[in-house]
Amino acid sequence: MDMCLLLVCADQDAAGLFMTVLAEMDIKAEHTPSISHGMERIDKQEFDAIAFDYRGDEASNEFLARLRQSDKNGTTMLIALVDEECNSRPLFGLGANFVLYRPLTAERTRLSMNAARGLMRGERRSSTRTRVYSTANVSYPGAPDLDATLINLSDSGTLIATQQRKLGEGKVYFEFALPGQGQLVRLSGEVVWQDFSGRAGINFLDVPQASRKLIQAWLQKNANWPGDEPVIERFALKPNLSKKSAQNLADSSTEDPAEASNTGDRRRDERVPCKIGATVHPVGVTTPNHCSLSDISEGGCYVEMPSPLPGNADVEIVVRTSDRKFKLRGEVLSSHPGFGMGVRFTFKDTGEREEILRVLALLSAARARDAQPC
Repeated sequence: MDMCLLLVCADQDAAGLFMTVLAEMDIKAEHTPSISHGMERIDKQEFDAIAFDYRGDEASNEFLARLRQSDKNGTTMLIALVDEECNSRPLFGLGANFVLYRPLTAERTRLSMNAARGLMRGERRSSTRTRVYSTANVSYPGAPDLDATLINLSDSGTLIATQQRKLGEGKVYFEFALPGQGQLVRLSGEVVWQDFSGRAGINFLDVPQASRKLIQAWLQKNANWPGDEPVIERFALKPNLSKKSAQNLADSSTEDPAEASNTGDRRRDERVPCKIGATVHPVGVTTPNHCSLSDISEGGCYVEMPSPLPGNADVEIVVRTSDRKFKLRGEVLSSHPGFGMGVRFTFKDTGEREEILRVLALLSAARARDAQPC
């Protein structure tokens, strides 16, 4: 499965290093130093990712506006190359998935692109989804049946919402009728992610032929009603960027450097579904609390634990692998007793930021090994 990236970068040294790393990773890349030519390319060809050398000037803002209004690349992954002193908060808020700080180094570029490649593969595997509103009966071994609402649907999975409880791990069984159909769809699936609000992404496993025909017939009839959110992978929604918004992006580069050091609205970062064992404790306290990270991004994660820490607490999360230990520092943004807490990462320097990039790279490598075409 070949992936194609467009690099728009006038800095020949940075472009040369970036292209070398992409070649090592077998990612097909097209490079142009011209922003105007880059705008022509995003209008003509669909890319798996766009890497853009953002300079905070009018031409850069015009490119971002054109990108987010593009029919072919309006939701394409965006990797921004910025100066170290640049405030990246507006870039994350307007849909940037990764930010690389100049001057680039081979190690940091590899780490970021390893993480990005995992997301690019996942995005390719996601089927086109169609919005739906229907009730479903969900059951799995060892637990009572529960009611769920289908939010969107594809031929390979669905997004559901429940109010009763979080789903258990493993295989789940579904029974539902699609709007306008009298026959029941019966199938099994697996939970690939879920969050504290009761939403869960389901990947279909065993779909009888009769049920598959019902799903395909309904999707064909309702194909022009796109879903609002991904079915299997969670990717940040990309708001349209008007010229006015682009100007606001340039104006915001003058914000307080203390604000700029915390790279923005992390809740808009790409979240990688996962299940990672870890420990967490307040900064200054040595007693660890065992937990699981249910999803993670460059900007934050969700920590599952029955007794979460209060909001605004400074915490340290420790993730151990077979050969090393990662320490991540952050701040509790939201606390949900019985479920867990949302944590935004905080970084004192580039070294701390690279820790999370290493974790993302390990996750993307594992996802690539396990990837199966839908």
